Amino acid sequence: MKKLILLLGLLLIIAIMLTAVLSRIPVGDRVAIVKIAGVIVNPLPTVKKIEKLRKDKSVKALVIRVDSPGGSVGASQEIYRAIERFRAEGKPVVVSMGNVAASGGYYVSAPADYIFANPGTITGSIGVIIQHVAYKELMEKIGVKATAIKTGKFKDTLNPFRELTPEEKKYLQETINEAYEQFIQAILKYRGKKISEDKLREVADGRVMTGEKAKELGLVDEVGGLEDAVEKAKELAGVPKAREFFVPEEKTLLQKVLGGEIEELKVLNSYSPLFYLMSF
Repeated sequence: MKKLILLLGLLLIIAIMLTAVLSRIPVGDRVAIVKIAGVIVNPLPTVKKIEKLRKDKSVKALVIRVDSPGGSVGASQEIYRAIERFRAEGKPVVVSMGNVAASGGYYVSAPADYIFANPGTITGSIGVIIQHVAYKELMEKIGVKATAIKTGKFKDTLNPFRELTPEEKKYLQETINEAYEQFIQAILKYRGKKISEDKLREVADGRVMTGEKAKELGLVDEVGGLEDAVEKAKELAGVPKAREFFVPEEKTLLQKVLGGEIEELKVLNSYSPLFYLMSF
């Protein structure tokens, strides 16, 4: 028993010494690849990854693989800001658009130094949407009534158990107009030299477009795939021999079973989402 304890202790000491030695070995220049996939509703996992990579001296550039139809306004803005902070370190960011990078998916792409899209990537859909479904007539047919006790006339706006009032529709339109203007300015901040404000407003009417069309307009820089984006990131960072690596996705067991983000289900089932979301 004593010999076993001594052996385990010796192995522990060796492990600690080996870890210390390995930690001093230079990792070398690296290019990180982060995936943003699905509806953007919970920005924290992505923001945490980008923040960690920003502080990692071995990471010289970031490639973001976007495959998203959009998401909630606040979540898209948080990821946008995280990318800005990464760029502020003097590290380039390159976006690679996958099948779709529309609405909020385009929003999070806008602050990149360079944007690639596949020829058939669906992008654009620049705009804001609030959806309202009313169950009032259905509930009345089955004898269900809902009463809201509220502190102000707008507190239960978008309540599915009643219709919107004209005043509420006006107030909601003003709200999404403000969010839309934020979207426009967020794009112009980094794409203003590639597309004029007049041209941007002309196509920022919710329409979707292919990657090729987006390149013609100046919304993306080049047609290409993920490997093209990685090579561009190395070029911009001046590290042609850097190693690229995928940042692993962290999911709970339940998320793995359901095949998506639990937060998506929560937000998409709420009755008052404000979305930068592609809609047909």
